[in-house]
Amino acid sequence: MSRIRVGIFGIEGKMGSEVRKAAGATDDLEVIGGVDLGGQREQIAAAQVAVDFTHPDAVMGNIEWCVPRGISMVIGTTGFTQERIARVRELCSASPGTGVLVASNFSIGAVLMMQFAAKAAPFYPSAEIIELHHPNKADAPSGTSATTAGRIAAARATAGMGPVPDATVHDAGARGAVVDGIHIHGVRLQGLVAHQEVLLGASGETLTIRHDSFDRASFMPGVLAGVRWVVGHPGLTEGIETVIGL
Repeated sequence: MSRIRVGIFGIEGKMGSEVRKAAGATDDLEVIGGVDLGGQREQIAAAQVAVDFTHPDAVMGNIEWCVPRGISMVIGTTGFTQERIARVRELCSASPGTGVLVASNFSIGAVLMMQFAAKAAPFYPSAEIIELHHPNKADAPSGTSATTAGRIAAARATAGMGPVPDATVHDAGARGAVVDGIHIHGVRLQGLVAHQEVLLGASGETLTIRHDSFDRASFMPGVLAGVRWVVGHPGLTEGIETVIGL
């Protein structure tokens, strides 16, 4: 059986090096090389799939280089706006045999946490999110928390719920960001990797749904599943739910 040829953007970074180690330990994937800041993308021109854990400022250039060349991509880099997603769809349409998987989180536990939050949301008038990450993370709020907020908001809208109750008048920034009507509070602290709490409240009770990634190895089963998935699924796939059968 021929192995899937994998190239890695950000191969010397914390996530990239973890991907290299995890893919190298499999029988069906072969890491052919990688690119770091200032490197030449041609180093991975023979890849079937490129994995990208780089920076929001770099990822679009990598996509625009890979997709027209028929190199599928698995992307964990965050910072994807609707405009960026539209551009990825456009690129995939112009290269119909190529797949791009974009996910805000590759941890199976984090994906389950988001699903549980959306399922619980219609039962609780109040909902807020606290996301906690290492201090080198480039974006805030995190992609995972923004995705979670969007899913909570969609579930609330389907249930016909109104705005989250909040009587705050004087706010010097303590109430955090607001995504689709849901407040998100970001923490950046040494010693953390990736953590999130969804806080839901109703009269007389609260529900807390929390997920913790203590090691970047927690993301690897989702990343490797994505690499195997994307070679056979052209076009844009958002999130790993379909990939892992949720």
